[in-house]
Amino acid sequence: MFRRNFLIAAAAAPAIARAQTAWPSKPIRWIVNFPPAGAADILSRTLADWFGTRLGQPIVVENKPGAGGLLGADILAKAKGDTHLVMMSSAASHGIGPVLYKDVPYDPLGDFLHIHLVGTFPSVLAVNGSSPVTSVAQLVAEARAKEITYGSGGNGTMNHLVGQLLARAAGVPLTHIPYRGSAPAMNDLMGGQIAALMESLPTAIGYFSSGRMRPLAVSEDERSPTLPDTPTFREAGFAGVVATNWFGFSAPAGLPPELAKRWESEIGAALKSDEVKEKFAKIGVRPGTLGSDGYTKLVRSELERWREVIRAANIRAD
Repeated sequence: MFRRNFLIAAAAAPAIARAQTAWPSKPIRWIVNFPPAGAADILSRTLADWFGTRLGQPIVVENKPGAGGLLGADILAKAKGDTHLVMMSSAASHGIGPVLYKDVPYDPLGDFLHIHLVGTFPSVLAVNGSSPVTSVAQLVAEARAKEITYGSGGNGTMNHLVGQLLARAAGVPLTHIPYRGSAPAMNDLMGGQIAALMESLPTAIGYFSSGRMRPLAVSEDERSPTLPDTPTFREAGFAGVVATNWFGFSAPAGLPPELAKRWESEIGAALKSDEVKEKFAKIGVRPGTLGSDGYTKLVRSELERWREVIRAANIRAD
């Protein structure tokens, strides 16, 4: 009797093991640490749609904004080993915020497994489409004569700091107005409540096309193919204003190595697909090519870079 039960149990063991290791076994939560309609949200939903039919479980995108992306990131930091929780990490939550704010509740490297760079794109300085200002030089000239306010989607974001880089390069004060996301910031620009806006290209591209907002300069070394007539800050005479927005795919620390490899392969395939590349190109995003090792090195180098910039420019969270 014992031998019979033993043989039955042995035969069942592989099936039990397969059931235990089946993944995903429930919906996957995808944390976006910024409000809806921003760049992180757009990229996350694009990829979530792509994966929706490939993993056999739905991907539920959850917007958890606050504190420049820190609140959403902290959800993952406190969920070590959770195999059904991922996020869109960013320059704000993993490159800038941890060195700008005091008492950040997580380690941007040790508490996460950074799996793949998703995409990069510039920040864009914009004014109202009906504004008489048509160049960065004109805006700077106005700032020498009176207070100029510029908005961004929040403290500690790349767009916030690019504005401060411009203020430093131009030698003029620019008063930062932080908003809870891109949508209210753009609404106030178009409504005339602020003079200028530093915004991510994917979020603003539709407003540039309609003429409701006017781009003055982009923050990368080269012009964006999506805005070929818009100069870089360097071309506009402000060589110190160079920065690239980046977003990546991360999971909590403790993710099993086989799942990390699976995600790295899946994200890499998605970014090479014609479907995703076409959607990214329409909003001015270059798909990321860095896997886990390369993306982790990028996060580390960005932390070092922005720590030096923030210290040298004496930039503080508003």
